[in-house]
Amino acid sequence: MLVTAVRPAYDPIMGPPYHQFCPVAKAMELFDERWTLLVVRELVLGSERFNDLRRGLPRMSPTLLSKRLHQLTAAGIVRRLEDGADVRYVLTPAGRDLEAVVDALGAWGTRWTGKLGDVDLDPRLLMWDMHRHVDHAALPDSRVVVEFVFPAVTHASRRWWMVITPHDVDVCDEDPGFEVSIRVTAGMRELTEIWRGEATWPDALRSGAVVVDGPSALRRSLPRWFDSPLASPAGHATR
Repeated sequence: MLVTAVRPAYDPIMGPPYHQFCPVAKAMELFDERWTLLVVRELVLGSERFNDLRRGLPRMSPTLLSKRLHQLTAAGIVRRLEDGADVRYVLTPAGRDLEAVVDALGAWGTRWTGKLGDVDLDPRLLMWDMHRHVDHAALPDSRVVVEFVFPAVTHASRRWWMVITPHDVDVCDEDPGFEVSIRVTAGMRELTEIWRGEATWPDALRSGAVVVDGPSALRRSLPRWFDSPLASPAGHATR
């Protein structure tokens, strides 16, 4: 007698099935679950360690992040690498193939999703995204400390510091103790719109929506320090 394996009604790795042979339906059984594709986005952007993934997904609980990483690993999208206490998560070839999908979704979202709501504005996420898109070639060959101040933010995330050296960038929500090279005072929406390519540094500076304090040479070069992938014509999937 021929015995046919029957898939459970709910697969804890994949999620509820659509019961369709369509490849889109099969793929969405994995990626339909909340946060899953955003975890892939962070991996595509180069985050490999759990804490870095959390910083790119600040509103995702650690428990849910662990669950999604387990699901992606079991599905062959992610490989978990351990070296003693050091644990990294890297995309497999199947996961790397998703980069084009993430980019395409980002380009579509940039073109069609409309204006951001106030609840979409998050200084933690903005600072983290900016810190990983620093153009070191545009910066002085020495340590530069940029302080960002968001006066309208009412909680502890009002002030941030980015410490940039020729080979590294660190973003801090507490004063790192270095002398500030340049200070940027801005509204969260205004700086986010610059980062998304919906506004420009010159317009924001002329209107007073963004104020930059520091030596004139640094003030002039500041807009070139951050290479926003969202501001390109094709867009990108970072947010």
